[in-house]
Amino acid sequence: MTDLDTLGRILQRIDERAAVYSTLTRYYDGAQPLTFLSPESRLALNNRLSAVSVNIPRLLVDTIGERLRVTGLSRPDTWEDWRRNGLDTQHRVAHREALLLGDSFVVVWARPDGSPLVTVESATQVAVTTDPATREVSSAIKRWGAEDGTHVVWFEPDRITRWHSPARGAATTGYRKVETIANPLGVVPVVWLRNGDRLVQTGVSEMQDVLSLTDCLTKLHVDLMTASEYAARPRRWASGVELVEDADGNVTNPFPEGDRMMVTEAAEARFGQLAGADLAGYEAAIGVIMRSISAVTGLPEHLLGIGGDNPTSADAIRASEAALTARAEARQGTFGQAWQHVAQLMTAVRHGVDPASVDVTVQWADPSTRSAAQEADAVVKLFAAGLLPASYALRRLGYTADEVDAIRADRSRDAVANLDLSRVVAQ
Repeated sequence: MTDLDTLGRILQRIDERAAVYSTLTRYYDGAQPLTFLSPESRLALNNRLSAVSVNIPRLLVDTIGERLRVTGLSRPDTWEDWRRNGLDTQHRVAHREALLLGDSFVVVWARPDGSPLVTVESATQVAVTTDPATREVSSAIKRWGAEDGTHVVWFEPDRITRWHSPARGAATTGYRKVETIANPLGVVPVVWLRNGDRLVQTGVSEMQDVLSLTDCLTKLHVDLMTASEYAARPRRWASGVELVEDADGNVTNPFPEGDRMMVTEAAEARFGQLAGADLAGYEAAIGVIMRSISAVTGLPEHLLGIGGDNPTSADAIRASEAALTARAEARQGTFGQAWQHVAQLMTAVRHGVDPASVDVTVQWADPSTRSAAQEADAVVKLFAAGLLPASYALRRLGYTADEVDAIRADRSRDAVANLDLSRVVAQ
């Protein structure tokens, strides 16, 4: 099999999930179709309710993503490269992409000056192949469109190859090799952030379990709007009133709904009002679906706007978010291994060493909800008991490695200033 044949086979991995990614993106953007809306309802609403978004999928992805925050690396030099590449914000973009689409990728290479260059990539442009024995990435490919056609970069452990097609939107054919450069790292410089805990080849979107429930929820909201338009408003009626026909023989309503008062000379006329429809049943049905979403996702009821009053205390909030916190901690473990590999590649690029020889760990912020007073009280007690050093205690409070260094430097300056002041006073 030629390189071009292998290239086309790997490029198919990008295209085979394009429809799935498109659907997931539409749900995240709140632009999904009204799946359960009947043609009769569309006609009754005169197509005025063609789009309704109850965006639970976005809420789920963003809520978990907010709890996945890398606060530092065990190697200060690697943390500096992390910041120079904007990963202090871009790593959260990678998490959101992985939670949304199931996969995201990070490419590590070198700038002309020898410093690491790190970019976060979308699963809509990147695909990887893995070793069936070790499940490690054995090759990767990135494809993107430009004004001059379609570009492809093929990453392998020993070489990086660039391909180009003059056709815009080229899929798997029509490419020619542009250049090949050696890969001194000895490993594929593409790291795969896979969302999921099962031994599968691709990740799973965090929204997968709530897509059909979101459709049900949207349908109930549409029904609620339809009933509110045509049945909830009380309707008036009149009997014993002579109907009037126009010149074409069409019967006209002698009492249009716009009139505030109905008047007739007919003695036998009677007037009344029909009771408006009770919409409480829709509220109850929406509550059932919301609680199902809460059970499936771990989102607490106060985040979904159900369950009555908000939790009465910080402890109550923390308890209600236990399932969500456990879910975020599981993602920290999965994504943490990927970010550790990114840090190893960055260090290898910087110092010219084997990535496997680099010892570096990733530090995460606490994913649980805790008030500042609670967190400070717990950390201070552990520090006072001698169980935590000062630098680690500061990181537990959510300070980044740079902020910890700044705090320690300021404390040192204050200590020197206080010492000089005490000497002056003593003299």
